[in-house]
Order: sequence, then C-alpha cells, then structure tokens
Amino acid sequence: MSDSENFEGRDVGSGISVIRESTGVVGSGPRLHRHPYTETFVIIRGRARFTVGDEQRDGGAGDVLVVPAGTPHKFAVLGPGVYEAVHIHESDHFVTEWLE
Repeated sequence: MSDSENFEGRDVGSGISVIRESTGVVGSGPRLHRHPYTETFVIIRGRARFTVGDEQRDGGAGDVLVVPAGTPHKFAVLGPGVYEAVHIHESDHFVTEWLE
C-alpha cells in the first residue's frame, strides 16, 4: 500500500507546500535530492531511515526532522507497519534537484 498527496501552496494562497505520505512498502522512499528551501518531516506513525547530508537518523512516530535548505537528503521506510508523515516544504511550489 502506498499513497501520497501533494498540495502546492500557490494553488491555495499559501507560502508552503505539503506532501501527505502513507506507505507500508519497506524500503520505499525518494532517492537522494535537495531543495533550495527547508523541508520539515512530521512523522505520524511508522519508521523511516533518513539520510541528511552525511548523517543517518531513524525517525519514528512523534519525531520532527528538519532538513536545511540545500542539504542532500532521502529516506527509506523501515517497517513494520505503515509510515505516515507530513512533509512541509517552505515554498509555495515544489523545487527538487534529483542527485541520484
């Protein structure tokens, strides 16, 4: 099961854009990328391994992870169970540079 909804702020008059992520597929997640703005991950349930720059960190329900502007990052769902999170992009539209 994998479900993702994207909302660009410019479509609703907001300065932020949001991804609502929900997946039970272990190992899934975006490949390495970066944004010219800060991205904040609010994890509602489940677990994922985040790579932020040169560091790895496991995040779980209740955690908030902040990725500074310009920092390469990715994550992979660890399981068991569903990873559900809100990813907040500090931009009125998505700008992504894929690095792999």
